[in-house]
Amino acid sequence: MSTTGTPVVPGVGAGPVVRPGARAEAPADEPFTDVESTVAAFTAAAATVAERLTARAAHASGAAAEVLQATAGMAADRGLATFVGKQADGAGPATATTRAVDDLAAMFTAAGGLMAERVTDLHDVRDRVVAELLGVPEPGVPVPDVPSVLFADDLAPADTAGLDPERIVAIAIRLGGTTSHTAIIARQLGIPCVVGVTDLPLDDAPATALVDGTTGEVVLDPDDADVEARRSADAARRSAGASWTGPGATADGHAVQVLANVQDGPGARRAAEQPIEGFGLYRTELSFLDRGSEPTVDEQVEIYRSVFDAVGPGQKVVVRTLDAGSDKPLQFADMGDEPNPALGIRGLRIATERPELLDHQLDAVAQAAQGSEAEVWVMAPMVAVTSEAAALAEKIHARGLSAGVMIETPSAALLADRILEHVDFLSIGTNDLSQYTFAADRMAPALSHLTDPWQPALLMLIEQVAAAGLRVSKPVGVCGEAAADPLLACVLVGLGVSSLSCAATAVRSVGAQVGAVTFAQCREAAHAALTADDPESARTAARAILTGTTAG
Repeated sequence: MSTTGTPVVPGVGAGPVVRPGARAEAPADEPFTDVESTVAAFTAAAATVAERLTARAAHASGAAAEVLQATAGMAADRGLATFVGKQADGAGPATATTRAVDDLAAMFTAAGGLMAERVTDLHDVRDRVVAELLGVPEPGVPVPDVPSVLFADDLAPADTAGLDPERIVAIAIRLGGTTSHTAIIARQLGIPCVVGVTDLPLDDAPATALVDGTTGEVVLDPDDADVEARRSADAARRSAGASWTGPGATADGHAVQVLANVQDGPGARRAAEQPIEGFGLYRTELSFLDRGSEPTVDEQVEIYRSVFDAVGPGQKVVVRTLDAGSDKPLQFADMGDEPNPALGIRGLRIATERPELLDHQLDAVAQAAQGSEAEVWVMAPMVAVTSEAAALAEKIHARGLSAGVMIETPSAALLADRILEHVDFLSIGTNDLSQYTFAADRMAPALSHLTDPWQPALLMLIEQVAAAGLRVSKPVGVCGEAAADPLLACVLVGLGVSSLSCAATAVRSVGAQVGAVTFAQCREAAHAALTADDPESARTAARAILTGTTAG
């Protein structure tokens, strides 16, 4: 027996099924002393949880470090303590915490958008704080003795970030989409993953399961022959990836750069061990999110140089300026309450309110680039109109650097020709472009079918942007999660994209898949995907052209 979902991380994993443990709950007879004692106990427990998460973030990298730090910030947020205080009259600390989070969660859900998305994080903080108050282990995913498959309704980002790929060899969840935190972190960790498995058996889970992250199949209690056949096919695919040494090109020599996404020095050095041609997306915001004040220019120079020094001579590093706001608030640049943060002051728009932040960052990038052997390019997120691109390019060019913008809004995609009159390159952020194109929160499980990067309408926009670049011989890359899907990467090449930047763990599989097909196959697959009616038929049609199969 099997069921299906949306494949997000290719590979095969099989083994006993494990599920997240039950969360601790406040006892009905929890003692109450006084309001001050309740608030003090919550504050101490929340601080311990925040410190624990921050310590884990320091030993992680990429998206895992980001979500751990963000969860730590939520636990330490004074606003949460205020809500606990409002519930503290007559209630012990665990009870007050639970009631406060219930109120906040209702408010976040009503607000919708990215605020609703954070309810999962909020519940995760509640469970960790309550466990600390009760003196019991934090809830989360068990650490099995043997390689196992994880079934879950949903996973808190902090739980996903803490998974051990040697113990959890595959993930299947009922909720989530292709750009959910679970998918992004699983891809970084290299754990085969299928999301959106609506009929995943949780209450009556099978003893064993097989998850095929390439086809989206979840096989319940598989027979040994099926497991062996799928594992053999997956091993062959992984072997091809392991032997791929670059540079990126199709089987008939059409060049396409394969790059890595990074966001700190340690992660950049690990990524540089892969056969990459540079870093196609350097997320700089991690160096800002845990700060109470803006890092100085000198501090930023040191941070950026640690990334620039990780690449080989002449390899490029595409620096994305501060992508904060919305679900990534800055403590030292509070933009206030916004009705819809996802459509508010985020990314480049922060520079309108605080222009010195962008100027300082560009000064630091330029100084760090001096004497570096890296080829440093700079781009900004959330550009919507030509005038924004022109003003940004002027600032970047004045510092002697190549200027670009991220294409994340439909307006920027439609204006690609005009924007390219001012900038030197474009980079398509498929995660945000998807949610703004379909008016669908990319973290909302119920809307994951709309934000699937195989959506033909999204591919049409990508084709339009790539064509604009080809007309003026300027590079157009993809740095969103779409570039980490080996089959979709081939489709992107067929659409005219010149570079693919993905999680370092996906580099070899992407490079090997692109290298196994001709440019003509990429173009044929792209046409098939563009003319499909939905993501699944697009995926199936492209797979048939690129691999000669419709499944597996």
